[in-house]
Amino acid sequence: MPMTIKVAVAGCTGYVGGELLRLLVAHPEVEIGALTAHSNAGAVLGDLQPHLASLADRLVQDTDAQVLDGHDVVFMGLPHGASAPLADQLDPNTLIIDCGADFRLVSAQDWEMFYSSPHAGTWPYGLPELPGQRAVLAGASRIAVPGCYPTVSTLALAPAVTAGIIDTKDVVVVAASGTSGAGKAAKTHLLASEVMGSASAYGVGGLHRHVPEILQNLRALGAPEPKLSFTPLLVPMSRGILATCSAPLASAMTAAEAHKVYADFYGAEPFVHLLPPGHWPTTASVLGSNMTQIQVTVDHAASRLVAVAVIDNLTKGTAGGAIQSMNIALGINETTGLTKDGVAP
Repeated sequence: MPMTIKVAVAGCTGYVGGELLRLLVAHPEVEIGALTAHSNAGAVLGDLQPHLASLADRLVQDTDAQVLDGHDVVFMGLPHGASAPLADQLDPNTLIIDCGADFRLVSAQDWEMFYSSPHAGTWPYGLPELPGQRAVLAGASRIAVPGCYPTVSTLALAPAVTAGIIDTKDVVVVAASGTSGAGKAAKTHLLASEVMGSASAYGVGGLHRHVPEILQNLRALGAPEPKLSFTPLLVPMSRGILATCSAPLASAMTAAEAHKVYADFYGAEPFVHLLPPGHWPTTASVLGSNMTQIQVTVDHAASRLVAVAVIDNLTKGTAGGAIQSMNIALGINETTGLTKDGVAP
């Protein structure tokens, strides 16, 4: 029997909020309720998210617990530190899905080191492709959506880690991301004149806040004491991430054998596409979709496994992953309202 899920989106005027709404309007079992923001409260959504024509006349309300009360699901697309106090005021039976960082990390020490504030706690982690994670998400009333870099890096490495074919004490991830990953607030280094025709590194030397989350995921996959060198790059595109992940092989193997390990691991996954040998992922191929595309090979000269994965950072990397997790939590087919197909050209 069809069900109607009343959904609110807090932080509806940001990039994540806009992507959530773009996907939710196509979800056949969702009714979109309150749309909230802070500084933009009182505005009309169409003035701030003009691509959302079907919601253009909707009023943006203040992000307040009373406004969000009474919904079946509340998505939070808020800055880190803002979700926890708001979640404490909402009904414990409401499904709250936090697209921010507040509840991702298990370690309070890691949180305090990288975010310089008290740890709010840990919620079930919204990456269904992790072994056993769908059972954790089923029936959950609180879900923490992974960061975009951890999503793509974890999916690129998961088969290799679980199969034990790499040495996880020397994992290297270099990931290039579009500018939407930095949010919608005006920042000088994100101006078109600064970004166009230029690529830059940031958070180098283990300083990026997603480092402890990636390591947490590697440990969850069975790596006892993983070590990670993570270098994020900002490249001149609006959305998308391409992650090149490598680690030493635990023992000699061919590229064909590595490909089979990945094929066996991801064979039934609806939103992971392992490309045929010789084909390499591009960010353009997953634009607007909830799909992850992956290719894997062996660098024989360096005795390393190399996996390359791409996602749309706003879809599978945030909003799409959030809706996929919502579907699982509510007992709906997890692909509902989501597309595997990108937009081209």
